[in-house]
Amino acid sequence: MAIAEPEPNPEVLAELKGLRERMPQLTGTLVASNDGLLVAHDLPPEIEPNGVAALAASQLGVSHRLVATAHGGGFHEVVVNGTDGYVVIYAAGWTSLTVLAEPAVNVGRLHLESRPVARAIAGHLTPAEGKP
Repeated sequence: MAIAEPEPNPEVLAELKGLRERMPQLTGTLVASNDGLLVAHDLPPEIEPNGVAALAASQLGVSHRLVATAHGGGFHEVVVNGTDGYVVIYAAGWTSLTVLAEPAVNVGRLHLESRPVARAIAGHLTPAEGKP
């Protein structure tokens, strides 16, 4: 029996789609909880989102630990550069934003576009005060 995925937050999905529209070198985007549960994604069909969510959470955990051990501060982002492209994971409150990009992407522009999206996603997923 297949487990139904939760309906993604429309504001988060709009942020993901907007990022991909502004950066055509992106191959996909994903938001996952810090424990690896899929929140929303804009990935091509050949990439399995639950697997990427779990891997992103694993990388996030290692990165948090490395930063805390090396500098004692908080985690912001990690960049993985492979032969066929980049995977960048940004902290976004209780979630993370994972961005997949082609090898020719301008990494500086990628950060300029993605960092505000990560902050916006964190805001969209933070419960408003006074709401249950």
